[in-house]
Amino acid sequence: MMSPLPQEKRYSYADLLRWNDSTRYELYDGQPVALASPSDVHQRILGEFYLQFGSYLKGKRCKAYLSPFDVRLFETQETGPENVDTVVQPDLMVICDQSKVDRRGIHGAPDLVIEILSPATAHYDKLVKFNLYQMAGVKEYWLADPVTRTVCVYTLEDGSYHAATVYSADLSVPVGILDDCRIELSEVFGES
Repeated sequence: MMSPLPQEKRYSYADLLRWNDSTRYELYDGQPVALASPSDVHQRILGEFYLQFGSYLKGKRCKAYLSPFDVRLFETQETGPENVDTVVQPDLMVICDQSKVDRRGIHGAPDLVIEILSPATAHYDKLVKFNLYQMAGVKEYWLADPVTRTVCVYTLEDGSYHAATVYSADLSVPVGILDDCRIELSEVFGES
């Protein structure tokens, strides 16, 4: 279950780097939210997404990354950790500009983000992260739902996400940011 820390203070990424507990956190406008461990179904779905993206991207400039990997969506070259108040850990992301990748994670918007819904994260994924990814300029945002066995794909057009294209488990999803790449959802959802 995701649970926020006491709200008496605004925190920065520098604060998160100093905390030495094993809890994973995301940071929304200075407010940390603890992340629960994912379920086995979540991990199987994530693993299959990663296998398909990784296979396609082998030897190419774009790379796929898995959580936990900090993404400082609005950080610039001039911004230090003490000035970053939004940090997310998408389930999977594709980055084509490798200059955004550093030893701590990614600064700036990934090209594609996939979040796998769970009862604990659905609110954040559908509302909070949806808005953050849109504002940051993430070109494609996928929401995978293990219960309905569907993937909703949002594509950024003129700075906004428009109505999602919904794909069921028997379809393949074309990846807009990658030429000729399709993700087979029958393999992603398998028998989950």
